[in-house]
Parts: sequence; C-alpha cells; structure tokens
Amino acid sequence: MQAYQDALDYIYGPALRQHHAYGTAQRDLSCMTRLLQRLGNPHRHFRCIHIAGTKGKGSTAAIIESILRHAGYQTGLFTSPHLHTFRERIRLNGQLIPIPHLVELLERCKLALEAEPNRTTFETITALAFMYFAESGVDWVILEVGLGGRLDATNVIQPAACAITSLSYDHTELLGHTLGQIAWEKAGIIKPGVLVVSAPQPDEAMQVVAEICRIRGAQLETAGPMPTSAGACSYSWQWTYQKRLEQTGQVFTIYGPINITYPDLFVPLLGQHQLDNACVAVAVLHGLQRQGVAISDVAIYEGMRQVRWPGRLEVLGQRPWIVVDSAHNTDSIRKLCTALREWFSYQRLGLIFGASVDKDIQGMLEILLPLADRCAFTASFHPRAIAPSRLMSLARSIRPELETLITDTVAQALDDMLFWTSPEDLILVTGSIFVVAAARWALAKRGCPYLPSDDWVYEADPLPETIYHKT
Repeated sequence: MQAYQDALDYIYGPALRQHHAYGTAQRDLSCMTRLLQRLGNPHRHFRCIHIAGTKGKGSTAAIIESILRHAGYQTGLFTSPHLHTFRERIRLNGQLIPIPHLVELLERCKLALEAEPNRTTFETITALAFMYFAESGVDWVILEVGLGGRLDATNVIQPAACAITSLSYDHTELLGHTLGQIAWEKAGIIKPGVLVVSAPQPDEAMQVVAEICRIRGAQLETAGPMPTSAGACSYSWQWTYQKRLEQTGQVFTIYGPINITYPDLFVPLLGQHQLDNACVAVAVLHGLQRQGVAISDVAIYEGMRQVRWPGRLEVLGQRPWIVVDSAHNTDSIRKLCTALREWFSYQRLGLIFGASVDKDIQGMLEILLPLADRCAFTASFHPRAIAPSRLMSLARSIRPELETLITDTVAQALDDMLFWTSPEDLILVTGSIFVVAAARWALAKRGCPYLPSDDWVYEADPLPETIYHKT
C-alpha cells in the first residue's frame, strides 16, 4: 500500500504545488499534446465518446459504458471526481484499475510526465488513463470532461460522438457568469462533422450549442421528456421518453425518430434527470449504430438495467429513509428536492449538509432549509470543505428558527440524526460528493445491507494528510 500511496502523492503533486486557473492565457492544450506525443499518442489507439455538461456527465457515461460492454466491446471509462478511491476514475470493462498496474504504469510514464513540469494533476491522470486504455486494447473509451470542455485535458481526442448533459451555474469564476458563456466552454468539445446529443437546456445555453454545431458542421440531436412535461422551450426534441415509477428504479419508454421505440426500459437510477441522461445515452448509441457499430437491443436493455452509479439519489436505509445525493449546485439541489417529493413519503426531514467553499452555498441552503425539520452542518476531509460554523451562520440568516447543530464528522451527524428520527422520517445527506462519500463509509462500517459486498466503499483509499485534512 505504501507504493500506492506514493503514487497518489505523485499524481496529486501538481495540485499541491500550484493552482492552474482554467481559461487563463497561460493554459491551453499544448502541454497535454506534448505529453501525449512523448507517450506515443495513446489516445489515437481507440474510439471514444466525449461527454461534457454541468450535471449528469458521469451517469450518462456510466450508462453508455454499461451498454457497450454488454454489446461485447472492451470498454474504458474515465470519470471524475471519485467517491472512495482514485481507481474509480480509470476503469476497464467495469473494473477499477488494479493497484499494481497503476503503480507500474506511473513509473513507466514518469520520464514523460517530468518533461512537462507545469502539467496539472488532471493532465497527469488523463495521460495515465489514455495509456492504460491503449495498452489494454479497448474498443471504446467513454470520456467524461473534467472541467469545462474547450480547454479540458480530454479535449485532445477525436470522438465518434459527443454528449452535452444538463448545463447550469457551477465553477462560474472559471467558466463564466452566464449560461451562454458556460455553454460556450462546454461546447468546446464539439468537433466538425461529429454527432452531438444534448439534454434539455435553458434556451440561452441551447442557442449557443446549436450555433456552434452549425458553425462546425456537427449534427445536433436533442433528447428530453415528452412535450407535455417539457415546460417552456423554444426547440423540439428528436428523442423523448415517458416514464412510470417503481420502488427500485424507473421504467420508461424512449421514442426516437423514424418510429424508433424502446419500450419498458428499466434503469436503477432515481430522479427524472437520470431519465434525461438515459435518453441522451440511447440517442448517442443509436448514432453509433448508424456508423456501423453493432449494438443489439438486448445490450441496451441489459446494460441499462445493470448500470451502477452510486452516491446519486441513492437509498441506503429505510425506516427511517436514508438518502444520499452528491448535488452541489442550486440546479441539482432543485432536482433533488423534486425527486424527494416524487419518490418518498415521510413525516420529518433531517438534513446533513456539507459543501465546498467555492459553491453557491447560500443558494443551495435557500432551497433545502425550508424542507428540513433539523439540520446538522458538517464537513468532509477535503481541503475545500467550508467550515460548519460558516454554514450555521448562513442558515441562521435564512431560517433562524430551524433546529441546527454542528458536528466534526459526517459519522457524528449520522449518529445524531439516527437518534433523533423515527421510522417514518427521512435523513438526507447532500451538498458535496465528499460528504456523501463520508456518509457511505460511515454506513458501511455499520454493516449497511444496502451496500453490496463489491461496493467501492470497501476499497476506499486512506486519506493522506498531504491531500485531505479535517475542517
């Protein structure tokens, strides 16, 4: 394990030494291009699908990967951030990169990496992923953009198809303060002549995506719910769906162009936003079919049914309900609250909340606090975690009468809420993927029956002092 810890310290090193601001004049794709040239351009040895967006990138990528794997292809999946272990970011045929392989791969790549001393941590990780996938002989790699799109380290590839998932306000200090500016950065992944599938977007964002597709000669298709539930929108969707609820997931029918229908698909992910993601995924895969890629209906149904993407509107207990969700901006918090009303019946809501300091925390609390009967403010072991005392001050300015407390750890917050709740109540853990990870770990130590034996929580990395600290 020491060799693995040394590898993580090396990988994270650039993030500790310096801060690289996305979008500044000092950053472009030249460093990543040179690095890959030194490594033999591994990204040219596989076909790939590129996914950008504010929310839903990881879910969409996971669905596409699962379906392609069930279609018989060797798959690579690259996502970020991770819940419990760095190895989640780089997966081969659904399996985490093995520790010995990661350590050995890093050693072989160090000469090329050190020739680019100004590289970012994400450039290091992306290069390692490309090498792993190329050497493993994968057929398809599904790439989730790390941040933005235009200047993201993944944007050196030539994809077979692109997807733009839901766009909203996040990382505004880097990507822009309007949805148009954010859409322009995200749509930077669009390449000439390549299929682009977009989830439902605000009109301002969709206009930018559509214009970039027009300029670059890319084919744009849109995917979303049936028009009766679409709301105000100035564009139509080529791919639509209708849903019905089940206790363990969602059953829905997708309707595409030319009388294409996929009736009674099942996905174990909760929330309408996950159906948007699933619809985008099917539209992308149908685009690959038109390019001659063999993907059977059986693969679509089974891949959808067996997809796993933990920490997103995930149920980890009943009586009381325990729900964790990685929502970390106002748009995702609104979608979370909508899903709570749709899916769960409860008397009181106990909220466990922690967040990163660079998020719209007041906006999130203004949506969440009116629903809560009690709130525990806490922090993960991540250096960007905001102090719980600051969260308490914000909460008192929004809803001074709410019963609140501060805990040092997420585990302590869970202990408090489990003591306070009755079987008819609901405990919600949200605000940060890192807080959700801490909650899952605490529940795993309690022997949570909702966590399967092969869950990533049981392979969690130790928290190195150089990367994380208690806030």
